[in-house]
This record gives sequence, C-alpha cells and structure tokens, in this order.
Amino acid sequence: MSDIETWRNSEKAIKKSRRYYAHFDYRTDITKCWDYISDPENIRRHGFYPFIHYTKNMSKYSAKTGGMKEKHRDICYASHMDRCIFQLYNFLLNERYNEECDWLGIHDVAVAYRTNLNKQSNIDFARRAMGFIRESGDCYIMIGDFTKFFERLDHRYLKRQWCRLLHIDRLPADHYAVFKNITRYSYVELTDLLEIYDLENNGKGRRELNARERVLSPKELKEKGFYIRKNRDCGIPQGSPVSGVLANVYMLEIDKSIHDFVSVYRGMYMRYSDDFIIVLPRIDREAAVEALTRVSEMFNGPGCPGLELEPVKTQYYHFCGKRIENCGKEIHEGADCSNRYLNFLGFTFDGDKVRLRDKTISKYYQRMRRKAKTIARSGGYTESGKHISMKNLYMRYSVKGAGERPGNFLTYVKRAQGPSQFRGEASIKVILERNMAKIRGFLKKTRK
Repeated sequence: MSDIETWRNSEKAIKKSRRYYAHFDYRTDITKCWDYISDPENIRRHGFYPFIHYTKNMSKYSAKTGGMKEKHRDICYASHMDRCIFQLYNFLLNERYNEECDWLGIHDVAVAYRTNLNKQSNIDFARRAMGFIRESGDCYIMIGDFTKFFERLDHRYLKRQWCRLLHIDRLPADHYAVFKNITRYSYVELTDLLEIYDLENNGKGRRELNARERVLSPKELKEKGFYIRKNRDCGIPQGSPVSGVLANVYMLEIDKSIHDFVSVYRGMYMRYSDDFIIVLPRIDREAAVEALTRVSEMFNGPGCPGLELEPVKTQYYHFCGKRIENCGKEIHEGADCSNRYLNFLGFTFDGDKVRLRDKTISKYYQRMRRKAKTIARSGGYTESGKHISMKNLYMRYSVKGAGERPGNFLTYVKRAQGPSQFRGEASIKVILERNMAKIRGFLKKTRK
C-alpha cells in the first residue's frame, strides 16, 4: 500500500494535476491546494463546477465497407480544483480496490486504471494473454466488450459497490459528495463556450479559448446558466481522473463471478476497461459452447445492471496446432464472424505470429503523411514567413524521436520488440525499418 504523502509529492501525481486548459476556475495543482482537498469537511461542502464536454471524433477507414466507420467518444474534463479532488479520491479508492482484489483472488483480472501493476502496459497484457493461448495448445477463446460501458453504469449499483469497497453501509459525507458530482454531474458544451467568444471549433479556436485565465467567471457562468446541462439517469463521464477506478469498482462482483467460473476450467479471464478476453484450454467443443454461452448470460444478466455485450465486437475462436479460426456460429447463430484473426489490445494473433493491428499502423502512417503533406505544401514556411523545422516531424514520427522523452509511437513499437515481449515477430520489426526513408518519400511525393 502506497503512502499518501509519498504519492502526493511524487512527480507523476503533481504532473497529472497540472492542466493548462482554461476552465471555470483558475489553474492550480495538488501542491497548491493540498491543504484544502485533503480535508474531508471541505470536500463535503465543496461546490463542484460543471464539466466541459466535447465529442472526440475517432472515425476511421473501414476495409470491410470501403468507407469511413463513424465512431465518436464523449469526453468531459473537470475544473482544476475539481480535478485535483477527483485525482485524490482516485488514489484512495485505488488503494482499497487493490486490497479488495487481493482478498478476492482476482488481482490479475482488471488490468486498466490500476496503480500496483509495476508499470505494465498493453504490451505486457497482450503478451500474457497470447502466451497463455500458445501454452494451452488447444483452446476456445472469447473476445468482447460492452455497449456504451461508461454511459450505462447504474448509479444505485455503483453506490452499493462503492460502499462494499469501503466495507460500510453508508458513504461518508466526503465520498458521497464525490459520488454525487461524478454521477449527477453537470456540463457545458465546448462548442457553446467557443461560440460565446466567436471562436471557430478548430485547433486555433480552442487554443485561443485555452489562452484565457478562465473561460467564464462564476458570475458569468451564473448569468449564462441556460448553457448548463445535467446528467441524471445513468453513466459517469469519461475523462475524469476518478472514472477509471469507479468502472473497476462497479465490475468487482461480476469480475469475481466470471473469474471463478473460468477458473473451474483452468482458464484465463482478463479485462481492460470494457475490453475482455476469456481463454478455456483443453476443452471439447460441446463443453466450450456450454461454458461460453453461460459467460454471455452472466454478462448480460441482471447481476450487473447496465452491462450488455456488444454483438459485433463479441468474437469466438478456436486455437489448435498454430491455427486459429473464428467459430462464432458454433456458439450461437447471431455471432459475428467477420474477424478472421484474434485482435486484443492493439495486437493481432493469427495462430502463429503476433502483429500490431493493421488499423494501429495505418493510423500512424496517416498522421505521418498528414504532417508531411502540410509541411511540403507550404513550401517549408508558415503563413507569416517563418521556416518550418523538420525536427518536430522527425521527433514525432521517426526512429530519431523513439529514444527521446516523451517518445513516440515507435518507442511503443520498440518496446513491443523487447526481449521480454514479442521479440522476433518480424511483422512488428518491419515497422522500424527504413522509417526515415519513408518520411522523406512522403515529403518528396507531396512536393511534386
């Protein structure tokens, strides 16, 4: 268990508390407001500001349809003082959550938003899951996630799980204040704030808004109260520092139930937020169908309200003899069998080799090309006549920046190639080859 003084003085905690966007209050961090936020009585009486909400466009090209696949994610970000409060309660709840997982014997189930997994990443978790599949030799696999996971969390059930975590019947006043303001929260649309200042909803407009000391004063916010919207029925905001651990707390009972059920078959159950994988080794088809049907019923049942498996993203596979096949139709008629190979946490497994997912690589190249195209078409100069340095392009998208802090996508690729990870997987290694030549090629091609 971490010491709270060590945590609050750590460089990581301080850095996370510092955000440079403009909000309804002035910028602060935990070093400046610690005396206030560490007093439960202050939290009980604290007036939380509305979140600022925007919709993040995550649409991408789909090879299946030959067009763009629409995907959007609702993001809310808290005011600066509120963020520090949420960050503190994220720490406190994570400490209790880790203890509860150890006591329940499910330490290795939830692998997202944890604070005691020794800095492991998606690479480590994917390697562990795919290593288990390979070692099993013959197994059935279920991959899936949940429909609108954060948006559908039931408030009463979350409160009950929160009390269970603390081993009490009623939330303390400070915890209840956090609970109330993360469930029945209010928010203001970022687009409305931009409109107030006659700013465009683009990068330049958002930068101008964030250059302000705060977006609205308390008096101005009160005068423009008609902009404030309320969340009432269910769900918690994505983007707050405490949302991740609350999602894990919400899943405690179902995680325990699924883990215990899968353990009977000496299998594996791992969940990363709303993505999960279940592996049942050395089991015949009939038993696998029965077991995985039961798992689906448990997820979709009344035991954990708000959970519903996403049909398209729920896939079933059979692995045997370095071959993997989608066997969804064997589990139930409505199963989606569109994915030929297993995809989990950014990696693809075809039964023999592990690769980075095609869409992950294409996203990297797409961003690289976009940046190179912007530079090339401008002739290397900004509108004001300043020379555009290539350093930023190379640091963000080439092997030159992979070894520097904070690193880039190729830093992640090199880690995946590390001796304790997916070393020797040629399909991962190839991304690192001729990287600089590819960037120069993009620049040259665009100039023509």
